[in-house]
Amino acid sequence: MASPLFPVFADLRDREVLVVGGGTVALRKTIALREAGAAVRVGAPVLNAELSAMASRGEIHHLPGHFAPHWLDGAWFVVAATDDDAVNRAVADEGQARRIWVNVVDDARASSVQIPARVDRGPLQVAISSGGAAPMLARHVREMLETALDASLGQLAELLGRERGRIRARFPQLGARRKFFERLLRGPVPALLCRRQHLAAEREFIAQLHAETSAPHGSVALVGAGPGDPGLLTLRALRVLNEADVILHDRLVSDEVLQLVRRDAQRIEVGKQAGNHHATQAQIHALMLEHARAGKRVVRLKGGDPFVFGRGGEELEVLRAAGIDFEVVPGITAALACAAYAGVPLTHRDHAQSVRFVTAHHKEPHDGGDAGEPDWRALALERQTLAVYMGVAGLERFSTRLIEHGRAASTPFAIVENGSRANQRVIVGALSELAQRAREHDVQSPALLIVGEVASLAGSLHWYGAPPLRDASAVAEAA
Repeated sequence: MASPLFPVFADLRDREVLVVGGGTVALRKTIALREAGAAVRVGAPVLNAELSAMASRGEIHHLPGHFAPHWLDGAWFVVAATDDDAVNRAVADEGQARRIWVNVVDDARASSVQIPARVDRGPLQVAISSGGAAPMLARHVREMLETALDASLGQLAELLGRERGRIRARFPQLGARRKFFERLLRGPVPALLCRRQHLAAEREFIAQLHAETSAPHGSVALVGAGPGDPGLLTLRALRVLNEADVILHDRLVSDEVLQLVRRDAQRIEVGKQAGNHHATQAQIHALMLEHARAGKRVVRLKGGDPFVFGRGGEELEVLRAAGIDFEVVPGITAALACAAYAGVPLTHRDHAQSVRFVTAHHKEPHDGGDAGEPDWRALALERQTLAVYMGVAGLERFSTRLIEHGRAASTPFAIVENGSRANQRVIVGALSELAQRAREHDVQSPALLIVGEVASLAGSLHWYGAPPLRDASAVAEAA
C-alpha cells in the first residue's frame, strides 16, 4: 500500500509557476493559480481564446512553441496539462531532475504533487484528496462540504485574521486563548455574520475579547422541520441542528429529521396533540427561556414552517421581551410539500388562480381572544384552492359548512396523510363524501386537506408513493 500524501498549503504569491498546455484544462489550472497570486507562465504552441485574452492583457506570460526544459528555469511549481502523454511525462521527468514539484493532470503516478478538490471560504480553505485513486469521489465530498460550510465562515476567518494580534496580546497563554475561541465560536458572532450583520459581529467580538470569563450567551433558533422528509430541510436548518445544545421539538417532527441533530444534544418533546396536551404553550415558552438563560443554544424545532400556523410569532415575542437572541430558519410548510408530493398543483391556470391557507384551530376565548368563525362565504368561492391545516375530527363540519355557503358538493378534495414520508397516503373524492372517505380509510394526523378543482389532478400527476385511494370497499375487493 502506498504511503499517504502529506497535505500542505503552498504560498505562491508572486512566485513563478509554469503551466504546460493551452487548452481548457490549462485554463482552469491557470485561473486557480492566479487566484493564489502566482506569476503564471503558460507554454504551448497555441493558446485557446480565454488564455490568449489573458496573455494580451498581461495577466500571464506566453511561452510559444513546444515544451523545452528551459521553460522550468526559475519555476517553483509546474502543471502539465496537455493532451499528449509523452509531453506530460517529459515535463514530469524534467521537474523531478530539477527537484521541482510537478502535477500532471489526471496522472497520479507521474505527479509529485496532487492538486486537491477545494472548498474555498476566503482565508478558510478545505482541501480533499484521494491520493489520485478516486478523484470523482474527492469532488463528490467537496460538493457535500460546499453545502455544509456556510459562506460566512470566510468572513469569520477574515475577522479573526485581522484581530489575531489583539487576541494573542489579550490571551498570551495558549490555554486561555483556546477557551476564548471556544466561547467565541459558540457565541453569537458566527450567527451575526451569517445574517450579514457585520458591524454587530465586530462589536460583539470586541465585547467578548475584553469581557471577563462569564456564563455563556444563550440563544434560540426557531427552525422549520418541514413535513417529514429530511431531504426537504434547508442547509441552514441542518447547520443549526448540528450546533444546538437543546432541541425542543414538536410531536410530529419525524424521526428521520431528529436523527440529524447533534448526537449529544438534549431532546425534549413539547408537541401538543388534540385532547392530550403534553405541554402548554406557556410551558414551551418557559423551557425556551430556561435553557437560553443557562447559556444553551436552543432550537425550537417545528413541523412545517414556524410562521405558518406554528405560533412562531408568539414565541418570538416572548424571546424579544426577555432579551434573548433569536433567529428564524424557514421550513417548507405542509401545504406546499404535501401538495407537491401528491402531484396536486395548488394553482393552475385552468382551475385555480389563488390559494388560501386555512386552519380550523383558532384562539379560544380563555386564551384571551374570540374563537370566532371563519369567513365561510369567502372560503366557498369557486376557482380557488383551500389548503386546510386541521384535525381530522373536524372534516364533516368543514365540508358541510362549505357546501352550505355555496361550494359545489362535487368539488374534488385530496387528503394527504403523512405527506412526504415513506408511509404517505392520498385519499381523493368529492366534497360531499369527505368525512365518509376519511372514516373508511381511518385517516390519522398529520394530514392536510386540499379542496378545489386542482385536487382532481392527483390521480394523473401522482409521482410519489402509491396512487390515490378512493372507495375503501373497492380497494379491499381489489386487494
